[in-house]
Amino acid sequence: MEGIGGNRLTWARLPASVRASVEGGLGSAVVRAVNCAGGFSPGLASRLELADGRWVFAKAVSAATNPHSVGMHRREVGIAPLVPGPRLLWSGDDGDWVALVFEEVVGHTPVLPWAAGEWDRVHAAMVELASVRAPDGLASIAADEAALSGWRSLAVEPLPGVDPWALARLDELASWEEQWAEAAAGTSLVHGDVRADNVLLTSSGVVFVDWPQAGSGAPWVDLALLLPSLAMQGGPEPAEVWRSSPLARGADRDAVTAVAAASAGYFVHSSLLPPPPGLPTLRAFQAAQAGPALRWLRGLLG
Repeated sequence: MEGIGGNRLTWARLPASVRASVEGGLGSAVVRAVNCAGGFSPGLASRLELADGRWVFAKAVSAATNPHSVGMHRREVGIAPLVPGPRLLWSGDDGDWVALVFEEVVGHTPVLPWAAGEWDRVHAAMVELASVRAPDGLASIAADEAALSGWRSLAVEPLPGVDPWALARLDELASWEEQWAEAAAGTSLVHGDVRADNVLLTSSGVVFVDWPQAGSGAPWVDLALLLPSLAMQGGPEPAEVWRSSPLARGADRDAVTAVAAASAGYFVHSSLLPPPPGLPTLRAFQAAQAGPALRWLRGLLG
């Protein structure tokens, strides 16, 4: 499943007005564009070489293609100055197209399937990130409590294809899920969407990119949310990572179960829905994570 990705737009296919805005904002023309694979935004994600010799990373998307993606881009404009990701150099919003340009980070995403050495580096960086206090002005990671409500949705309107074990326990799972917002609360900086395509391994460390879902929360939340995609992309199983990670030590078991239930419910429910506009491969990616998410949840519930 490591090959599943988005439907990326290239620099040449951006409207001329958007390209002109980016070049005007940066004060230099684009002479070369290198498209970046991975991720699920239906918009642009490219490294750009400028006439003045600089390299930058640009992303842009249109509301006409996917309104949700535009909302995420707009949120990231406000969040970027608050988090330890790449520096935001310029942003533009014409009411339809939203574009952001960041400093370039020289590095590479983890090789998939995950290699043990690279996972160890990323895990160590996540432990370090968990010690960072969320800055003032950043909302709780669980501010939108309804964002993870898959089991409750399925309890109201069952869909074909739900795992038989989960189907028999929908009310119980919905009850656990209902507690996730309180369970995830805390004061640590939480990225909210750590996965292989949002990680860059550099010569000196690890850089997390794409921060629109950042918030404050418990220090273990990022790891808990990452585990299904880690296993799906060839890494260790969630239970194995959780047993050995320092981030799990001291975490309340019921709180972890609530977040794991909410995460599994999200993947199961979302994978059964029609694909959203401009994102034809997203449901397959979510379905592939539902399996390991459910395996971990079954182990936590016993």
